[in-house]
Amino acid sequence: MDAGPSLARVAALIGDPARALMLAVLMDGRSRTAGELARAAGIAPPTASGHLAKLVDAGLLAIEKQGRHRYHRLRGEEVAHALETLMALSAPAKAPRAGPAALALRRARTCYDHLAGEIAVELAGRWRADGWIAADGPWRLTGKGQRGFARLGIALPDATARRPPVRPCLDWSERRPHLAGQLGASLLEALLARGWLRKRRDSRALSVTEAGERALADWLAPY
Repeated sequence: MDAGPSLARVAALIGDPARALMLAVLMDGRSRTAGELARAAGIAPPTASGHLAKLVDAGLLAIEKQGRHRYHRLRGEEVAHALETLMALSAPAKAPRAGPAALALRRARTCYDHLAGEIAVELAGRWRADGWIAADGPWRLTGKGQRGFARLGIALPDATARRPPVRPCLDWSERRPHLAGQLGASLLEALLARGWLRKRRDSRALSVTEAGERALADWLAPY
């Protein structure tokens, strides 16, 4: 099958500035109404509805209905992974000096349901170097990694689930991979549950608490 026309169609959809903004807003894994996405993209609600219908039709977004309200979200991790990769490819080689908001986003943020940013990339690199994750081909969790993550209190992947146990996701700000898949989601869930990271209301950026800074420094320290 020739994938060219389908690829061109999806690329054209994502390439529209308003649609790209709405997709970026949904990268935090939350669901939002058409009105909320219209405000985020700076466009009129009827225009936003037309854009969203195209994204749903292309399989990039899904709709959840609750009473009278309709909420839009990314179709799944595959969509988030593709968007994160495109962001990495489109980021300028030499970025301008960043302000506080951009620095916070680069430090730690959500990428759908897993952790991205400097902290995520540093952790992924450490665990690969320590042999917890084998990266000689498709990423996989080693026996040493299973014992290590269990010791850290991070839920291990379910071997019967359809979702990959662990996979790399190219980080757009760091240009190196962070953890995605079941293990990536478990990592973010654990860090939020312990109060080491906190979500922000209107941003993908995550706040790192004092306890989180200390604990993550211990995780990254040489043994």
